[in-house]
Amino acid sequence: MRLFWAPNTRSLRALWMLEEIGAPYERVLVDLKAGAQHRPDYHAINPMEKVPALQDGEACVAESGAIIAYLAEKFPESELAPPIGAPTRGRFLQWLFFSGSCIEGAIAEKFTKAQMPEHMAGFGSFDKVFNVLEEVLSSTPYLLGEKFSAADVLIGADLHFTINVFKMLEPRPVFAAYLERCQSRPAFLRAAKINSDGV
Repeated sequence: MRLFWAPNTRSLRALWMLEEIGAPYERVLVDLKAGAQHRPDYHAINPMEKVPALQDGEACVAESGAIIAYLAEKFPESELAPPIGAPTRGRFLQWLFFSGSCIEGAIAEKFTKAQMPEHMAGFGSFDKVFNVLEEVLSSTPYLLGEKFSAADVLIGADLHFTINVFKMLEPRPVFAAYLERCQSRPAFLRAAKINSDGV
């Protein structure tokens, strides 16, 4: 497996997931400042010309949620995703899609100061998105209950960026406790070191 990535980007999500799984993979640094993401060979891997992207033999996967779902299903022994048919499978998929369809929209709304009526925006509103997450995490340590899952990789990384990096959201006690649980995991610590070292 080859992970196409760049430091200080959404690549942290895929790095963390790969470190959780523990399977061997190669990191391929994409020099965004030099425009390497626009080269034809990379365009063939991810037509959106963004990072991260994953190449696994003939399979190419882009979009963080898709990469995380792909890895969780390819490595079921990691137990990072409920099996098909499990009662928690629906919520697992919901949180994987929540990242791109709700959190990303909410952050864009906040960053651009664009205002949309809540009933017209697919994500509702910035406050609605994070209030929903706070509600869920107020009653359980992880999104699916007592057990950490790949959904926590995605949402945990999103909260890290929103609160710690972009400072767009106040550090609510529930989120601080959740991030402490997630970010104390050895896999996150390894991914964060790779991300900060840039290699």
